[in-house]
Amino acid sequence: MSKVPMTAVGYARLQEEMKRLKAVDRLEVIKQIADARDHGDISENAEYHAARERQGFIEGRLGELEDKISRAEVIDPATLSGKDVKFGATVTLADEDTDEKTTYQIVGEDEADVKERRLSVTSPLARALIGKKVGDSVEVTTPGGSKMYEITRVKFV
Repeated sequence: MSKVPMTAVGYARLQEEMKRLKAVDRLEVIKQIADARDHGDISENAEYHAARERQGFIEGRLGELEDKISRAEVIDPATLSGKDVKFGATVTLADEDTDEKTTYQIVGEDEADVKERRLSVTSPLARALIGKKVGDSVEVTTPGGSKMYEITRVKFV
């Protein structure tokens, strides 16, 4: 099985979600199923079917989380250094057309959030950046066409 890279923050979020699903959501759905059964015939009981569907979702998500947590390779960006872009790096890019600068941190798939400037390590932009260093230009194909960026800063926090 392959390792799943993630930061300590991402690992903690997965653990918190798993705890909530086990301690809160799972117990709530069991109660909902029991309450729905008390209403009589379950074959036509929409509340029962909705609760069972929710239970299936919760159990599926728990299995997914347990798998990811067991395969997690927690990487602390603060312990990394160097000039090359790699997992955990915070990279500042300058759009070569507009000179507009943006900063992204390269994180695990479950931690990605473009609004918070966290890119999944598997995203096209992150894949183009990995292995490059300050001063390098990268070309990324976007839905709007091809874009060129220059790496202006790489840091590990």
